[in-house]
Amino acid sequence: MQTIALPRIGTDHAWRDAARRHLSLGTPPEDLLWSFDAPAQTDLFGSPEAPAPTPSPALTMPRAALDLADRVVWHADPQRFARLYAFFWRLRQRPGLIRDTADPDLIQLRQMEKNTRRCAHKMKAFVRFRDIAPGTAGRRRFAAWFEPTHHTVEPTAPFFARRFADMDWMIVTPDVTARFEDGVLSFTHGSPRPDLPEDATEELWGTYFCNIFNPARVKISAMTSEMPRKYWHNMPEAKHIPRLIAEAEVRTREMADRAPSLPPVRAAAIRRSLPDAPVQTMDALRARAVAANETRDEGYGRIILGEGPQPAPLMVIGEQPGDVEDQQGRPFVGPAGQMFDSAAQTAGLPREACFVTNAVKRFRYTLRGKRRLHHPPDRGDIAHGKWWLEHEIALTRPRLILAMGGTAALALTGRKDGLLTRRGGVEETAHGPVLLTLHPAYILRLPDASARAEALDAYTQDLAKAAHMTGLALPLRSQGRA
Repeated sequence: MQTIALPRIGTDHAWRDAARRHLSLGTPPEDLLWSFDAPAQTDLFGSPEAPAPTPSPALTMPRAALDLADRVVWHADPQRFARLYAFFWRLRQRPGLIRDTADPDLIQLRQMEKNTRRCAHKMKAFVRFRDIAPGTAGRRRFAAWFEPTHHTVEPTAPFFARRFADMDWMIVTPDVTARFEDGVLSFTHGSPRPDLPEDATEELWGTYFCNIFNPARVKISAMTSEMPRKYWHNMPEAKHIPRLIAEAEVRTREMADRAPSLPPVRAAAIRRSLPDAPVQTMDALRARAVAANETRDEGYGRIILGEGPQPAPLMVIGEQPGDVEDQQGRPFVGPAGQMFDSAAQTAGLPREACFVTNAVKRFRYTLRGKRRLHHPPDRGDIAHGKWWLEHEIALTRPRLILAMGGTAALALTGRKDGLLTRRGGVEETAHGPVLLTLHPAYILRLPDASARAEALDAYTQDLAKAAHMTGLALPLRSQGRA
């Protein structure tokens, strides 16, 4: 048994060198014991420490696997190094393993990768600098204390170096301290929390926070999920949150009294376009749609309802029909639908077992000659589709709803912001549990090939999660895997 001690600073390079060396030597995972060195205590402004470079044999691995390792090594799980090495050991014999979204080891590593990304995002959002003594050459000098969940200070510090390149600063954490002086970024071991003085900007920042706080959007569980309480004691604006929450109901009523309503003509048009009574069967709902399609608003296609079994364990809700869907009268048969079918097959999710529909029921377009150009839906379009969608949900009785894209998220959860950070999570709604994910059309529009591949991988993972949560996941042999 060989023990490999990795440093707290330069962990990613040290792990990669050690893994490359032992993979080249053929060292099996069970013969290695990975450890993480405890940091030595230094003074707050001690000298930077860097790991010594270690030459390693050449070894080729998929780029996606190396990117995964560069994230997972910063996770707080003590077994992360061993899990990564064991996965790379398998990957050496089976390069396609990095694309196997049903592999349990890869699923666990992807979750760890997601956790470190989230921790880095929290650091960018919740680090609060305080002005301290002037630095060299008259540069302003700032310091902050932060307590990350994972070891993400080192990979996240370059973000602050780019954003605050005109000042000297340091971010102190229990494990690692990042320092930026005279344009040079360096790292030392962590320290206990320093005594940082308050500065004049904190009162101004608190005033700004109170003025942008929207009382109508207060959801305590969602807020504490995005802004965990563990960070509050380091954030000067957090002292205002209890009062803002206590006053939210009164302020919301005041905002509602002052807010303009939907224009009467538009509101009346929406009411006239909807049936005036509920229906009890899907056939009756489709008959209503056929009748409503006899008269269409200018710039809109026909009403297209979903398709699939009733009841269905999983309901998949997209945004709105496109030109191809309007021509064929079926949901998800255009380019976005083809991507959904392909990703669902990879994820082991049978489309025929799902009820597939859209939050908005009509293709909205602008006519340019003979071409119908897609027009994004607005809140009026969502309000028009709500009556039809609620009937589909009631008749389908899904155990889980998969909401694809911002429009579906808005229709089901009441908000569409932050979808990239919310995706992959399950939110409780009046319609039942809703799993949020990207829309295939969004992935298709990404200009960068690597960004498209990453987004498609995340989307496929969400489809696989929906399949497992609803018991629809196909066995691996049904997906053409060995």
